[in-house]
Amino acid sequence: MKVPKHIGIIPDGNRRWAQNKGLLKEQGYDKGLDPGLELYRLCKEKGVEEITYYGFTMDNTKRPANQTKAFIEACINAVNMLTAEDAALLVLGNTDSAMFPKELLPYTTRKQFGKGTIKVNFLVNYGWHWDLGHLIESKESLKSNYYGGLKSSDISRIDLVIRWGGRRRLSGLLPAQAVYADFYVIDEYWPDFKPQHFYDALDWYQHQDITLGG
Repeated sequence: MKVPKHIGIIPDGNRRWAQNKGLLKEQGYDKGLDPGLELYRLCKEKGVEEITYYGFTMDNTKRPANQTKAFIEACINAVNMLTAEDAALLVLGNTDSAMFPKELLPYTTRKQFGKGTIKVNFLVNYGWHWDLGHLIESKESLKSNYYGGLKSSDISRIDLVIRWGGRRRLSGLLPAQAVYADFYVIDEYWPDFKPQHFYDALDWYQHQDITLGG
C-alpha cells in the first residue's frame, strides 16, 4: 500500500453536528477529541510519518465568545491527550495574540513524548497570512529550504488532506505545504468519525497519480 508520509486533517462540522443533535453550537467541539486520538493511532498503525491537525484559525476567533472559549479549551485538551502518546509534538500559531492559549506555549518548540514515533503538528490560532508574511529570509536560505522564512518551516510537504464536514476548501491550511496535496472530502461531520473514513481515504489515495508537477 502507498502510504502518504504526511496527512493534513481538517476536522470540520462540529457546530453543525451539535445543532443537528439539538445542542448549542459550542457543545460540538469537545466531541472531536476522541476521534482525533483514534485517528492518530490509526495513522501510527499504518506507518504515517507526520500528521497536521487544524485546530483553529485567527479568523475563527471572530466567532461568538462562548464558541471561541469552547474550541480553545478543546484544543488544549487535545494537545494534552497527545502528550500521552508516541509523538514529536509541535503547536504552531500566532503566539503574539491574546487568543493563543498560554497553556500551549511550552509546545511551540517541538517536544518528544514517548518514542516520538510520529511528528504531530497542531495548528492553534494559525493564519496563512501570518505564516507566509514572514517570507523575508535570504535567497540562500530559500535555496536550502523550500519553506525557509515561513513560520511553519519545521513542517514538511503534505501528501494528503482529509476534510470532514463536506466543505470543498482548504480554509488556509498550510498553503505552502499543501501545494501538491491530494484532497479527500468526507461529507459526515467530524464528531461522527469512523475508522472506515480513514481507510476509504487511503484507498482513494492509491489511485491518485502523484507526479508533483513532473
